[in-house]
Amino acid sequence: MAGAGVKAAVEWLASAAPDPDACRWEWERDPRGIALLPAGRRWDVLILPGELGHPTLDVLTRLVDRPGPVLSDFGEARMGFFVPPGTAARWVGTGVRGAGQGTWIVVPYPGREAAGAVRWLIPPDGSGALNDVMLLELAMHEAAAGRAGRAGRGEN
Repeated sequence: MAGAGVKAAVEWLASAAPDPDACRWEWERDPRGIALLPAGRRWDVLILPGELGHPTLDVLTRLVDRPGPVLSDFGEARMGFFVPPGTAARWVGTGVRGAGQGTWIVVPYPGREAAGAVRWLIPPDGSGALNDVMLLELAMHEAAAGRAGRAGRGEN
């Protein structure tokens, strides 16, 4: 992602902050390139364990041309899928955590190489596009079924 796409993504993400100007100022000067942003205003985040998140993202990329934003952290142990606000409060799913109203997440600066443990797998494009919850759930079911089938055959 370059130029105008990065600027649009930064503006969209910063718009979730209580003070977008201060957020951008600090974010652009932080050598780690991270910001702490509130969930629940522009987006919620569904957090999946990496062993489910990766196959889910694989399925999702087969269903849509470009999924919404997706983060990965700590050696890809967890993946965060950005979804519409309010999703986390209504989500019921084993092993999936939701970050919604009242929670904050670490967000790396788009378009910059990650200096910390959190990085974009699919960066935001600045349009406000999010992951479709129904397609994400379908992708999770297909990914889980595929994992269960491989485990039943003794594969990893």
